[in-house]
Amino acid sequence: MTSSSHPPLRVLIVDDSVFNRRSITEILSTSPEVEVVGKAADGEEALRLVGMLRPDVITLDLEMPRMDGFTLLRILMTKMPTPVIVVSSYSQKENVFKALELGALDFVAKPDRYADPDLAAIRDDLLRKITLARSVRLPAVAARRAPDWMPRAAQPDARPSPALVAPRHVVAIASSTGGPSALMDIFSRLPESAKFALVIAQHMPDKFTRTFAERLDRRSALHVSEAQDMDVVGEGMAFVCPGRQCMELEMPPKGPLRVRVGPADERDRYVPSADRLLTSVASAVGKRAIGIILTGMGDDGVQGARAILDAGGMVVAEAESTAVVYGMPGSAVRAGATTLTLPLQDIGDWLAKL
Repeated sequence: MTSSSHPPLRVLIVDDSVFNRRSITEILSTSPEVEVVGKAADGEEALRLVGMLRPDVITLDLEMPRMDGFTLLRILMTKMPTPVIVVSSYSQKENVFKALELGALDFVAKPDRYADPDLAAIRDDLLRKITLARSVRLPAVAARRAPDWMPRAAQPDARPSPALVAPRHVVAIASSTGGPSALMDIFSRLPESAKFALVIAQHMPDKFTRTFAERLDRRSALHVSEAQDMDVVGEGMAFVCPGRQCMELEMPPKGPLRVRVGPADERDRYVPSADRLLTSVASAVGKRAIGIILTGMGDDGVQGARAILDAGGMVVAEAESTAVVYGMPGSAVRAGATTLTLPLQDIGDWLAKL
């Protein structure tokens, strides 16, 4: 038993590299919270072991012989939903997001190296995300295994930027674990005629946020980009905060709304900070502010949600029935910092009607 009285989390390691399997095992063996119960070199072997061992968590490499990680995820989430943490290199960003859309819970980015990847560098991140599995709601994980959104038909690769029109509302979204697929669902439901702008604080490593913004852009009728300091904000636009940075909304005395992007400071408990983003939106646009608190561990966004309510705006929390991890929305609800609670599939539709 662990010091917290919980039995250790039983982990299956799936990776075709002998070195990686050994390295991940060594990392996990340093924690009394975790027990490695099996190792697999490909997806076929992994499926057999999942059926035999019923692990609590799986660490997954995506590129493997015989059966790759994507095929394994499709089968696993249909037949035996299990929290999966993808362990992938920085060079495989698109593959990571494809895996998240297929039902993976989260990912850990390992350094790109030609030989002997320095997996020790990801130790704390890997252990933290594996132990997060205790808080995961498996029905919500399984429900996200097959996204029903599709890329826009006949959409040119290079779209002109939307005409700059001041947004009627600014929607500030806070999300963490489970957030990428939740955001995909929301953005797939938003119309091209949206009269609002969106700003997003998604907890994610810095080298992945641009790829994520580009993926949202391809799947959405809106114009989505990774935010840059002093970007102008207009209706039909959405901005993802860069990883390892914090973003705020600013209303200058003269001129349009802008986003400010800069390093975190000692006030920021999380980076990117949803609290800082939502608080700034409340200050900038007052009652035209809308906060959305999606799935994620912890309580980031609660202070910002209070600021939006105090300014006369509205705050929507994702319902427990659809949240992969109910930490962030649950904290906002318990703090009395929400206007209403909606299941994920209704949040995008609600925004579309603004």
